[in-house]
Amino acid sequence: MKMFGKASCILLFTLVCCRKPFNPPVISSPGSYLVVEGVINSGNDSTNIKLSKTVRLDSKSTVSPVLGATVVIESNTGNSFNLLDVNSSGTYSSGPLHLSASQTYRLKINTNDGNQYISDFIAVKPTPPIDSIGYVIQNGVMQLYINTHDPSNNTRYYRWDYDETWLFHSKYESEYFLDTTTNTIQPRTLAQNVYYCFASDASSNIILNSTAKLSQDIVYQSPLTQIPITSEKLEEKYSILVKQYALTDGAYKFYQNLKTNTEQLGSVFDAQPNQLNGNIHDVNNANKPVIGYLTVTNVQSKRIFITNAALPKFTVTIYPYDCKEDSALYVNKHGYNDVQNELINRPIVYIPTFAIFGFGGIIGYGFSTSVCVDCTLRGTTKMPPFWK
Repeated sequence: MKMFGKASCILLFTLVCCRKPFNPPVISSPGSYLVVEGVINSGNDSTNIKLSKTVRLDSKSTVSPVLGATVVIESNTGNSFNLLDVNSSGTYSSGPLHLSASQTYRLKINTNDGNQYISDFIAVKPTPPIDSIGYVIQNGVMQLYINTHDPSNNTRYYRWDYDETWLFHSKYESEYFLDTTTNTIQPRTLAQNVYYCFASDASSNIILNSTAKLSQDIVYQSPLTQIPITSEKLEEKYSILVKQYALTDGAYKFYQNLKTNTEQLGSVFDAQPNQLNGNIHDVNNANKPVIGYLTVTNVQSKRIFITNAALPKFTVTIYPYDCKEDSALYVNKHGYNDVQNELINRPIVYIPTFAIFGFGGIIGYGFSTSVCVDCTLRGTTKMPPFWK
């Protein structure tokens, strides 16, 4: 056994010492390609086209917006519409365009480094309304789904994304705060609430469905997202705004490949990466990839609200942090600790939560770490305008 152990140590030392770092060329490749995200909205809502550049895999930056570009939508009849980057964020926008379904449209992009890009002319493809958004609860998970249909059987290819907003509260309610100017503990006013907050998130996965192989263009209970019923998202009230897009056959294939490349790789049993063939091209270099596929459609949207009354009884929220409570007492003739000094000398993360009463009134306070009592560290107390 000793010989086996010694041999194992020698083998391990050899493997560690002989290991060489592997840096494939793609990691440090200097190539940077344009990424175009968005939809030309033909209806009564804004058009937003986000432009960015790919970054190297070894780059510390994950976002590289394209600023200072000229972005124009052109019709086959010569009409044009300018898109502006008002916030200098790389997102170029316009108000409602109300585009004619009898015309085709393309996007022209001139970047400030002298490159020119142009899309194919694209026909308007109407998006049918969303019928409903629903959910089922099974095995401790809320599964949200969508229903829609096209009576004319012309849509066939669908894509969705969504924005989530939820009302939540911190684990403990802080009724007091430490005024560091006067080094005294003061009761919170209603305006100083840090117990209830709103948070939001956006979908990150590509959500698709096709009815091309069905006799009728009906989408029934197509999955959108899953939420554990113990999540803070469902603690008080949850809202989801879903946007629906009609796709062409080419756009659907593009998003399918993109989904495969970004979400379904990682093991030997997964699908192999696919080349992304979009409908946007570099004018000066036809062989240079441009990542993106434009569609022209009227985007449909629908919002629903779900309260915690929808959850099974006795569902307990699991907070994404550990919480503990402690207490500190005033110094007085009986020799208690000075609560102000004790809190001041502790790390700033400790916040008073509740008062401790004795026969003579308040003799101390309970407190906990800030993440456990201050919801503004992960959200905002400002109610969204659409909330009800």
